[in-house]
Amino acid sequence: MKLLAISGSPSSPSKTVLALSVALARGAEHDDVHTDLLDLREQELVFSDGRDPADYTGASRRAIDDVVAADALLVGTPMYRGGYTGRLKNLFDLLPNDALAGKPVGLVATGGTDHHFLALEHELKPLVGFFRAWAVPGAVYANNTHFSSGELVDRDVRDRLNDLADTVVAFARHMPTLAGAAAPHIPRKSATEA
Repeated sequence: MKLLAISGSPSSPSKTVLALSVALARGAEHDDVHTDLLDLREQELVFSDGRDPADYTGASRRAIDDVVAADALLVGTPMYRGGYTGRLKNLFDLLPNDALAGKPVGLVATGGTDHHFLALEHELKPLVGFFRAWAVPGAVYANNTHFSSGELVDRDVRDRLNDLADTVVAFARHMPTLAGAAAPHIPRKSATEA
């Protein structure tokens, strides 16, 4: 099983990457689970221009292929002004509409304070729902007080990240790949196509 974590953080060092790393480490403890991190800060993805996802090349093509090949995902982002980052939005704009269909997704967010906690419910869950993925219960939010000296030090948050990883892996193993009703076909065209 391939468990892919996606970080939408533009920062270095990144609290989002630290949180995702805890969950990925737990995921890797399961038999036959291979983990990887797609850190969007390190990727040179082109801006989505509406073309068919199959037409992208380079780093954008590799990112799309990594997401499509994953059996389960952890998606993390810092929250700015109640929303996820543009980097994460752009990746999701590049993906084919069926890229996540039937896959479990664990959601992780970070922020300066708890002010943006509900963005997990109002921003990220609808996003993965559009792709017909399953947002597993127990999304994890961590604020600045949960980190110290470049580490995630809050035991409760670490335990919740471990539980989230366990849930994502268990869901991927035991649930059939059901994705609900398919969306209508929406062709993509670039602005230069007639």
